[in-house]
Amino acid sequence: MFESLSDRLQGVFRSLRGEVRLTEETVEAALREIRMALLEADVNFKVVKAFIDRVRDKAVDQDVLKSLTPAQQVVRIVRDEMLALFGDTQGGLPATQQRPRVVLMLGLQGSGKTTTTGKLGRWLAKQGKHPILVSTDVRRPAAIEQLNVVAKQAGVRVHDPAGEMDPVKRASGALTEAKHAGFDVVIVDTAGRLHIDDDLMTELQAIKSIVQPTDLLFVADAMTGQDAIKSAGEFNRRIGVTGVVLTKMDGDARGGAALSVVGVVGVPIAFVGSGERLQDLEPFHPDRVVSRVLGMGDVLSLIEKAEEAVSVEDAEKLEEKIRKNAFTLEDFRDQLRTIKKMGPIEQILGMLPGMGNLKEMTAARGQVDDKQLGRVEAIINSMTLKERRNHQLINGQRRKRIARGSGTSVEEVNKLLKQFVQMQKMLKQLGGMAGLGKKKGGGMGMMKSLMNR
Repeated sequence: MFESLSDRLQGVFRSLRGEVRLTEETVEAALREIRMALLEADVNFKVVKAFIDRVRDKAVDQDVLKSLTPAQQVVRIVRDEMLALFGDTQGGLPATQQRPRVVLMLGLQGSGKTTTTGKLGRWLAKQGKHPILVSTDVRRPAAIEQLNVVAKQAGVRVHDPAGEMDPVKRASGALTEAKHAGFDVVIVDTAGRLHIDDDLMTELQAIKSIVQPTDLLFVADAMTGQDAIKSAGEFNRRIGVTGVVLTKMDGDARGGAALSVVGVVGVPIAFVGSGERLQDLEPFHPDRVVSRVLGMGDVLSLIEKAEEAVSVEDAEKLEEKIRKNAFTLEDFRDQLRTIKKMGPIEQILGMLPGMGNLKEMTAARGQVDDKQLGRVEAIINSMTLKERRNHQLINGQRRKRIARGSGTSVEEVNKLLKQFVQMQKMLKQLGGMAGLGKKKGGGMGMMKSLMNR
């Protein structure tokens, strides 16, 4: 998501940097391009108009036009105004004194409520909370069983009284169990429909009345664009919504829903889901999203992903090996696996500052994608233990055997070994850097080497 918008905006900024001096005319031309980029990204037209007006007012200021770095000033203005689109939100769930905290998951059928409920339960558990989940969707076939399966995968408890098919009683029962058993969060997965109807709203009102939720999160499929925003607005009007969760942010949607939510619905984005895995839910950070859109990267999110994928103990072991110049192909394979845990390689590239052009280059050359990582791992797996620990043993005959075993070519094996030797030299130079392992970034060095292929 946001790729097309990001490319368009960065193109506008490049053209501005090419100007010796900015004038009101050049600014206006840039604003027309920005307007078209936002509209094509499916941003609400009223939001776009207000955004462009605010940027124009600040960009044509004489201090900006006469500045030594006018293009950078315009970029800063656009960044600040894009942040303003998201309002004053920190992402996640706000602090509350209510115990147990009750989170009501709202949304239309097919938006990903049940999966998101499991993801949220896992996220809360990682924060040191003790959540319990309950499904009140008694009409959709296997909805209750689906939540049970997702909750088991997430390692969280489910309230599922046998034979109880009254949505209100199921929700109140979960609240009672939470109070008696010491759970501090109750997440209620409510029913959805293909469209908004009075029966659904009556049921949700009854559940809301009995459990008195702290948070009402509307789960919206980002792929549906402005339709999702309209639904969120209607739910907010009839039930009340405290935050929005945007799912499928890893899809090819244009991103307009994210940029329109606050302006149209009037509530902040709390979380975003960017994949099918249970760990693919994270609090929404406007500054990080805007930085990605403008090609400035998202280093903080990258560090968080690395910290989740790499334990302190493993990072310290890696640091020790690098210091002793004992980094082997076996260690290289482990680092590739770490990178794969962090998510799709394209997402990781998008978090690195200035990597937009690199993504295009590597895509055009068929390099540095998830399949390529798999081929590299297959080559290493086809080696014997001695070969992985001492690559110098790999002669011509061994290379042919490794290529046959991995389904690759001798040329690919040679290329990998050559790159590995170069990487060893690089790591030897880095070995004396203090705190390499403490920052838990071992896998990132491996990835950068792959990106330079």
